[in-house]
Formats: sequence, structure tokens, C-alpha cells
Amino acid sequence: MYKYDEYDRALVQARVGQFRDQVSRRLSGELSEEEFLPLRLQNGLYLQKQAYMLRVANPYGTLSADQLRVLARIANEFDRSYGHFTTRQNIQFNWIELEQVPDILQLLADHDMHAIQTSGNCVRNITTEAFAGVAGDEVMDPRPMAEIIRQWSTVNPEFLFLPRKFKIAISSSECDRAAVRSHDIGLYLYRDENGEMLFNVMVGGGLGRTPILNELAKKALPWQHILTYTEAVLRVYNRYGRRDNKYKARIKILVKSLGVEAFAQEVEREWELIKDSDAELTPREYQRVAAGFEPPAYEQLNTIDLEYGAWLARDPEFGLWVKTNTQPHKVTGYASVVLSTKPGSNSPPGDVTGNQMYAVADLAARYGFSEVRVSHEQNLVLPDIRKQDLYSLWKKLTKLNLGTPNVGLLTDVIACPGGDYCALANTRSLPVTRAIQNRFDNIDFLHDLGDLTLNISGCVNACGHHHIGNIGILGVDKKGEEFFQVTIGGAQGKNSSLGKVIGRAFRVEEVPETIDRLLQTYLDYREVDESFIGMVNRVGLEPFKERVYKTEVGKTAALSSDTEVNAETKTGVPV
Repeated sequence: MYKYDEYDRALVQARVGQFRDQVSRRLSGELSEEEFLPLRLQNGLYLQKQAYMLRVANPYGTLSADQLRVLARIANEFDRSYGHFTTRQNIQFNWIELEQVPDILQLLADHDMHAIQTSGNCVRNITTEAFAGVAGDEVMDPRPMAEIIRQWSTVNPEFLFLPRKFKIAISSSECDRAAVRSHDIGLYLYRDENGEMLFNVMVGGGLGRTPILNELAKKALPWQHILTYTEAVLRVYNRYGRRDNKYKARIKILVKSLGVEAFAQEVEREWELIKDSDAELTPREYQRVAAGFEPPAYEQLNTIDLEYGAWLARDPEFGLWVKTNTQPHKVTGYASVVLSTKPGSNSPPGDVTGNQMYAVADLAARYGFSEVRVSHEQNLVLPDIRKQDLYSLWKKLTKLNLGTPNVGLLTDVIACPGGDYCALANTRSLPVTRAIQNRFDNIDFLHDLGDLTLNISGCVNACGHHHIGNIGILGVDKKGEEFFQVTIGGAQGKNSSLGKVIGRAFRVEEVPETIDRLLQTYLDYREVDESFIGMVNRVGLEPFKERVYKTEVGKTAALSSDTEVNAETKTGVPV
């Protein structure tokens, strides 16, 4: 994994000293909260309902075992003994005292971490898939390019005060596991017939109040120009993006209003001015960064491992776990392991205790190469595990409550913290998550359902990515009462789609029964080996709507008079 150099460390240490002074002036009253707000946001510090929340950057979701131990220490010493991993592969600490923040940032800086640009109207954490560099279907490792973009965008003065936040994701696998289509800029990295690295650049994606999937703006961009072309996109957005209305300030609104072709033409004009500048990448610079991602010292292992095969045959519970919680590795005899942070209703999705983090760090050092990844789905990944060690590792993960065999299944829920913590949320998403996990706490049933994503957001900001869940749940407020709108048909990946609203919304106690009816419809009408999303695409919404609403689920109240429906996506947006 990438190691900080002297320039990285100098920048991060300087930022700590700067913010220590700013916190001191806020505590003394020299700075008002209004004056302090943009300063703290630039350092990942939010003021939420109960306390300050600090969001720490995990670039493209990668951590060393030692860095995970530092996060565990912060959880135990400065928070309430846990941290929350997010869909942007970061970690949040929800119970932070303001006067302690400079010391936390210093601890992070001393271990090559920071919280810079994890909030604010700037380029946020660059993300990619958690299996980058090891995935069996990978074309090439996207992490060097992600790191180059991270270095270029960090404290870049031209892009620290954009109209709104800006998110970039990159993928280089046959299957897009980084939700690239829902980002402001999405990058698909591939090689042509001559082996040259090229990018397909997608622009104008985003979820939230107006969900839009990005579209192709530039095809076959040579890798040397990725920074200059990205800069051109940001310049056009910075110049023309709306600043008078934050709900219409994202680049997706600009691209949608102009059309992707007109937007791309404007970017081309801007790009012509800078494409041959010093920002053009050189092979030397690429190799400098790529050297930090050299493969570890893998062993030469046999294609067939008899001991591993024997455990698969001997222990069906282990077999279930291997089926869902491991991913094919590009090196023979290895696998990538996903640690589920969703064992059931007692643990909110993405929450991991400090003690669990310490234990995972030890397991990464013992069984892997001291590396841990954070996935877009809020789980943890050990990327390099010998198959012969999987059974022993599984036993230990089970004791840690991180071995639930539900990755990619219904209870592997993506959920935001919702109204329990967030000042923006208008509903509590976690009680709905718990109710669903309790209702469907049957691993055999989950495996019979197969691949099925369920995402929950506590408000229209869509931090739970409900629009791209096969089943999506959005919390909406109606005259002070919580209701939940259900969508089906969403999907991430190269064939991304936005879910469509099935009808009127439900009270919190009605949601599990509604989900049950959707699932029973699927089980009744699916064809052999047909996934939930496949059936929705085949038959449409009507069979699901008929089953859900034919017999009313409790006393369901309509939200039609309070909901504006996007004509294109049929996605309800509270007015």
C-alpha cells in the first residue's frame, strides 16, 4: 500500500497545527460558530445532534493493521468504544469533544492519516472497490491512479470552494463494485488492444434529492491526461455550477440542464487550454506512485488444497460463509475475505467496536499482509488470505461477531446513521434496519433469496444510497410523523439503475411486512436462477404493487399530496 513521503507528512502536520490554533480561538470565543464552521468542515468535523462527529479519510478504503489499531484507540479513548464505517470507505466517530480534536488529528498524522476534505464543498475521498489489486476479474490495479488523483486534489486551492461537494470513483474490473455510475465523475480504467491505459470518463452522477446516473463524456482518454481532463471538468463546474440554491448546485444538475454532449464540448474547450501543461502525467510519476502498490510476497500454492476442500465438505456452515463472504483472488491459492459488520439487530450497519478493530488488525497481520480494506457496503475486507487458512480465520471471525454469512444478501443492509445522530435526517433509519434484520433472521431463507441489496436512507440526502438498492427505503416526514417510501429495481455496477417508487409510503411498523410481501412475490414468480433485480426488470412493478397493496398493510397513509415524483425515475422526493 502507498506510504507517505516527506511532502505528505509535512502537509498533514501543518494542517494539524493550523487547526489546533483555530480550535483554540473557537473555544476562547475569538471565533464564532459561523466563522468556525467552514474551518472545521475542511478538517472533517461536523456538529451533529448530540456531539461533534469526526470523519477520518481512508483513501480508496485502504488501511494498514497499525492504522486500524490507531482508529481502535481513538474509538476507545475519545469516543464511545466504536467507529462507523461509511459508504465512502471512511470512518466516523460520533461522540467527539471539540477540545480533543487537535490531539486526535495529531495521532492520525503521526500514523499517516488525516481528516482533510472529508467534508465541505471540495473533492472528497477518492474511492474504488475494496478488492482493487487482487480481484480475479480485474483488468489492472486502479489504486495508483486513485492515489495520484488524491494527491492532486488534496488542498488544491482552485477546488476547495466548489458550488457543492464533489465525489470521484474509479473501477477497473469486469464488474463495477465501486458504484461508479452514481458519482460526480466516474472513471473506468482499461487497456486497449495495444496494452495502453485508457479511461472512459463519466460525468454528472449523484443521488440525493434528484438522483441521476452519470453519462459518458470522454471515451478512451489516454491516462497521461486524466488530471488535466478532470481539472477541465472541475473548472467548467466551478464556473457554471449554481451557487444560489444548494439543492441545485451539484454537477448533475448542470450536466442535466445542458445535456452531456454540450457539457462535454465545454469541457473540451477548457481542456485544450491546459492539456499540455505540467499537470500532464509522465511514466516516471506514475511509476513513483505505483511502486507503493507492488504485490506482496505471495506464496506459490497448489491449485487444489485438500485440507480446505475437506473443511468445505465437513462443515456446511463454513461452506455457506465461503460462498458469500469470500471473493476470487488473482493469485492461485488465495481468497479475499469480507467481514460482515451486519450480524443482526444488535449492531448498526458499519459499526465496529474498538476491540473488534484491534482483533481484526491482529488477524490481518497473522493471516495476511497487514492490510485491511473498507468496502462501499460498509464491511471490512482482508484482501490476501490463503485458502488453507480460511477455516481457522472463520472460526475467529465468528467469535468476534464478524463472521455472519450474509454478504450480498438481504440483511447486508447499507444504512445511514439517520435521525439518531444526523442533524439533517428527518427520520430514524436504524430502527427500520433492526426490524428488517429481526424479521428475516434466517440464514437459509436469505441464501434461498440469493443476491439482493437493501439500502436505507433517513432523508433525501441519500447517504444510504437507497436509490441504487434492489430494494430502497427512504424516510420521509409527514406532519411530524415518520413514514418510509419503498422503491424497487435499483442497482449499482455497469448496469446501474435507479429504483422506482412502488406506491404510497408506510409507517415504521409496516415496513417489515411490506418487504416480506415483496420477497414473497419474487419467490412466487421468479424463474430458475433469476435474481430479484432480474425479475423486476422482466415483469415490472405491477405484480409487486398488487401484492403489497391488494390487502392494505395496517393503516397505511398516502403521501401523494406531499410528494413530488420525478417524471423520469418515478423516484419520490418530499417537497
